[in-house]
Amino acid sequence: MASMTRAASAPETGAKMSTRAKWAVAGIVAGSGIAGLLGAGSSALAAYFARRVITPSVRQADEEVLAVVRGDKGLQIILAATPDTTVDGVFSLFFAGGTGFARIGRIVSYSPAERTVQREVEEVYSGDLTSARRGWWSGAVYNSPAALGVESEDVKIDVEGGQAPAWLVPAIPGERAKVWAIMVHGRGATRLEGLRAVRTARELGLDSLLVSYRNDGLAPSAPDGRYGLGSTEWRDVEAAIEYALDHGAHEVVLFGWSMGGAICLQTADLSPHRHVIRAMVLDAPVINWVDVLAHHAQLNRIPYAVGRYGQLMLGHPLGRRLTGLAAPVDLKAMDWDSRAVELRTPTLVIHSVDDEYVPYAPSASLAEKNPDMVTFEPFEGARHTKEWNVDPQKWERLVRSWLAPRLKPRSGPTSA
Repeated sequence: MASMTRAASAPETGAKMSTRAKWAVAGIVAGSGIAGLLGAGSSALAAYFARRVITPSVRQADEEVLAVVRGDKGLQIILAATPDTTVDGVFSLFFAGGTGFARIGRIVSYSPAERTVQREVEEVYSGDLTSARRGWWSGAVYNSPAALGVESEDVKIDVEGGQAPAWLVPAIPGERAKVWAIMVHGRGATRLEGLRAVRTARELGLDSLLVSYRNDGLAPSAPDGRYGLGSTEWRDVEAAIEYALDHGAHEVVLFGWSMGGAICLQTADLSPHRHVIRAMVLDAPVINWVDVLAHHAQLNRIPYAVGRYGQLMLGHPLGRRLTGLAAPVDLKAMDWDSRAVELRTPTLVIHSVDDEYVPYAPSASLAEKNPDMVTFEPFEGARHTKEWNVDPQKWERLVRSWLAPRLKPRSGPTSA
């Protein structure tokens, strides 16, 4: 999930009200009470917070480029030292409003006193890096499948409102695998994010479909122009599954990063084709949106009651006028920490314990509550969705060793 600015369903009928309906009703009551207590200023802040969560925004160039110099092995870049730029590994820097893209490698020198870090430049895919003054840091380190040295096909997937571009990378050129990996990027990111997993998928014999979905800048926008946090985007992944099945796949494995993880979980829960989802590999996934939103409210020093009211705006029909949502977002339905035992798809969760954006505790809790279905593999020092970047060998080894046994052909019924 890219950075957010730091700053319910209809009642069910029947004798027994569902848990979701009770939560929605509680929201109405609590929301009304909080609104009366907060006052106009705090209510406006709550509305602003809610809108920021679901509104696609332009990435901020928050990393300062101090100089680009030539070293013994090529270009090196000197950056202002930040929590992101001082993590060793392979990353990327987008600059010039996103038109420039460079892959940044190992740390050459780091001066805490001067607050600078010097790193190798492995590749400049586009733009003039020497003229860059600011940019944003990313874990997406390749600009296309060609940068990985693999063949690919540009395809279009029919979705609501038009067609969503995707890359199809075959495991074996000229052939179609029976199991496809569908790569689902996070909030504010693009299909570039999934390229890090393509090599591992190919080694496992999987064709890879790197998709775009509503509001990501490539696929058609949603009618309301708002994120559904997984509650609407899963339909675009469902369309990708249908595309895969129509083009030779028998089953799929879903890979998801950050909000892409939440989208995968919703797909596995709601898709009519959920029976063909063999497994999921989730990197720093949003397991519980309430936990993530409370975390960001705290980071931005937003009072608990204000942050809570913002959540209620997202989940209640009356909040649509302030949020712009076409329909409320059922945060409770996307709380997989509470719904852990309902998850019936084998799932590998990879999550860094120092993730500053999506706290890892719900990921660990999900595995603890449903150990038969969920395996949790912690990383350290990777921050958000950059586990592969700090240790690609470990990431790929974990995915291969966990996924390979689950890709073995299922045994059919024995004959009498």
